[in-house]
This record gives sequence, structure tokens and C-alpha cells, in this order.
Amino acid sequence: MAVRVKRKKEGFEGQKAIVIPRKILLERCATNHLISHLYITDIGYYPKAVFHYRNRPSGADQHILIYCMEGRGAATIRDRSVEVEAGSFLLIPANESHLYQADDRNPWTIYWVHFTGSQAAVLSSFFVEKISGYVGLAKYSEPIVNLFNEMYGLLESGYGYDQVVSASLCLSHLFKLIFYNDKSLASGQLKNKDDIDVAIEFLKNNTHRLLSLESIAATVNLSPPYFSGVFKKRTGFTPIEYFNHLKVQLACQYLLFTSLRIKEIALKLGIEDQYYFSRVFTKVMGESPIQYREKRMLKIIH
Repeated sequence: MAVRVKRKKEGFEGQKAIVIPRKILLERCATNHLISHLYITDIGYYPKAVFHYRNRPSGADQHILIYCMEGRGAATIRDRSVEVEAGSFLLIPANESHLYQADDRNPWTIYWVHFTGSQAAVLSSFFVEKISGYVGLAKYSEPIVNLFNEMYGLLESGYGYDQVVSASLCLSHLFKLIFYNDKSLASGQLKNKDDIDVAIEFLKNNTHRLLSLESIAATVNLSPPYFSGVFKKRTGFTPIEYFNHLKVQLACQYLLFTSLRIKEIALKLGIEDQYYFSRVFTKVMGESPIQYREKRMLKIIH
């Protein structure tokens, strides 16, 4: 990227920015149990940010999330240089030396938010590890932009309790949209499915059967050992453990909302041995099917 003659921290036509007063942060955010783990400190929008440039050798006190809607930019975090294109986001952890700037020929249009909180560092580290760096692609820009506008609009209305809390609660949803929105849409339908998505969909549609690891792996044409490793890395569970969770989840529905006997429920889940079913259920839920039903029915009665 060419060396600039002009450099600007801010001052772009149509720009918007809000810096929440420190007093508000201390009194309404840092001590609030609902949002103290993650809350907004600054938020803004820079359209066509020609010559936008920021250099913080000692980093910032807050973590920074930048969403590039149009144009291009670049950043250096520690000693790592990255390109930022339209539809991607840049995550800069707190206290990390960094520099970022808009492209000379095609300057970026960005939405940005600074955030902190007791769990902000953990969240930031998790997502840097998830994307193996500081830049990632964020699909379906419309809901992301809408949420930025919602957060900004709330804070633009003042620093009342409802506005501050609502805006910061939206921040958690923003992270979900950015980092997981390629897997879920408002309709609940999966898009751009990968092998694990296909396998999970297969499991959901076959809770009435007994499936082996081999039969599950065969649905995505992968070897059982490789498939099991990839599946566990993605979900935290082996395919059979995950399948049992789905079966138990459905069993809970039967226990709560039907008068089916335990043996009948087991059969609906493709398990002929009700005692085996009870062991699986107890392992997942920490109590037997009978105990689960009795406890919840007692709560309903009372």
C-alpha cells in the first residue's frame, strides 16, 4: 500500500461516532451483572474514509471490531500485516500494537465498535484462534449492518439504563452474526452446508434409528476415524455422543408432553432395550427418565 501524504483519524463526510462517557461505563456497564462481561465503549460509522489512518504503538485499552462494508483497507497487528476487503471484519485485541488504514484508491466504508468487559479478552482470544488470525469473512452483510445501526440508534437516544444495556446485549448477537452467520439464517435453514452440517442434519432426521459411526461417516463419504476427529473438533463431541444427545432431547419431549411409558419412548428412539436407554438418558441428563418426568410433573402441579 502506498505511503500517504495525508492521514486522518476522523473527519469523513457522513461519519457517525459515539464515545460513551467514562462515568456511564463505570456506573452503568462495569457494575451491571447483565452486561459487565461484555459492553460497548465506542461505536461509529465511517463512509468512504479517504486517508483514514490509525497508529497505536501501545494498543488500545479496549478490543476493536471493524466491519468493512465496501472498499478496502489494511492493518498491521503486532508484526502481522493483513488485508481487509469488503465483506470482511478485523478484530484487534486490547493492548496489542496496531496500525490500520484505508486503501488509497478504494477507501473502505466501515462500521466499528470498541468493547471491553470481564470476558472480553477471552472472547477476543477465542475468535482470533477460530479465524486463525485477525481478519475473517462475514457473509450476509444486511443483518450485520442492521444490528450496528440498532446499537448506534439506542446509544444515540441517550445513556439511560435501557439504552445502554440493550445496546451491549446486541453486541453479543453481533458476534454470533459475524462468526456463525454462515451456518444459520433467520429461517433456521442451513446454507452452504459442509460435511459436518450434512451429518448433523442426517442425525436429526434419524433419531428413530440406531446408527453406527461407520453409517454416519458414510453419509459424507469420509473414513470413520477421520470423520470422528473432524466432528469432535467442530462440536466438542463424538458423532455417537452427539446423536445420543439428540435422542435424549427428543425423549425429554416425550416424557414431558406424552403419557408414553419408558419402553415405548425407547422404541420410538430405535432402542429396544429400555434399560440401555435409561443408562444413556441418565448419563446425559444426570437423572433417570422416571426421575426427570416426576420432578417436572411435580413442578407443573405446584
